[in-house]
Amino acid sequence: MAKAPSKGTVSRRGFLRGALQGSAGAAAAACATVVATPDANALQRAPKAMSPDALGLLYDSTLCIGCKACVTACKDVNHMPPEVGPEAQAWNGAPGNPTWDTPVELSAKTLNIIKAYSHGTGETKDSPENGFAFIKRQCLHCADPSCVSVCPVTAMTKDEKTGIVSHNPDACIGCRYCVLSCPFGVPKYDYNDAFGEIKKCQLCQHRLAENQLPGCADVCPTGATLFGRTEDLKAEAKRRTALKVGEVTHYPRGDIGGTVGGARAGHEKTVAAAYQSHIYGETELGGTQCLAVSGVPFDKLNLPTNVPDTGYPTLSEGIQHTLYAGMVGPAVAFAGLAYLARRNAKDHPEE
Repeated sequence: MAKAPSKGTVSRRGFLRGALQGSAGAAAAACATVVATPDANALQRAPKAMSPDALGLLYDSTLCIGCKACVTACKDVNHMPPEVGPEAQAWNGAPGNPTWDTPVELSAKTLNIIKAYSHGTGETKDSPENGFAFIKRQCLHCADPSCVSVCPVTAMTKDEKTGIVSHNPDACIGCRYCVLSCPFGVPKYDYNDAFGEIKKCQLCQHRLAENQLPGCADVCPTGATLFGRTEDLKAEAKRRTALKVGEVTHYPRGDIGGTVGGARAGHEKTVAAAYQSHIYGETELGGTQCLAVSGVPFDKLNLPTNVPDTGYPTLSEGIQHTLYAGMVGPAVAFAGLAYLARRNAKDHPEE
């Protein structure tokens, strides 16, 4: 029969538990200080400003016809394989050789996708009641991206000038912190490949380098996806949200500045549905370079709306920098471990 531990004995498990409790207590005390501070944002670092030359996209849900040409073009220019959703596998060609590309969500094989909202009879486009609408999902290229903040090896980077958020697979260690941290659920890991990689939209940087438009903006027949400087796109978005039903207005195509990919002919269209006054991405989480306007509230389009106006890294990095300033946090944790070790030694004098 095993001998029962004597009074005052600290087992290895107990020691580790106590050490963890001590470290957690130190961290909790630091976090509690943040919450209890009259100015709860005292430890937040300053938000990162968007570059004046930041590039992005403006997606207009009222112009989208759901043709998914952007999805096909994205696959073509980025050499992405077809993807078959579970519900289509029974009829969509032979396994491994599908007739149709039928992705249902962003994945390691699909960087850009069109989703649909439907309500009631679904008879009126861009109406929240008894209507339907489309939404384009891809990386929004945040001004202060969480994926870049959490990446321990700088595999995720943000270009200082263009603001494009890129992923370098050669630097990536596959930790998938970026997948967990993105509030928009964009970076995806390929679990079906033994050497799986993180995949996300990189705004077709390889095409921009050759003065070509991103694939999605290049093929969009209605101008629902428009490329350009984010500041120019934001001004265009504000112009559109101020339009009234029945007004006839001009909608540009391609590059709003007419530079990348050359000038494109736009088209005139009568505004058939009232725009929501809010521009998605203007303020969400510090702002995003890819913006959206719609006739349907964005929460119905499954975009996160209950989010702060500053990026999450402003708080997480602020707390981290405070805890580790002068190595105070680690020193407290080490002191706790040293105390437990010393107490354990006293309870077990050498014989």
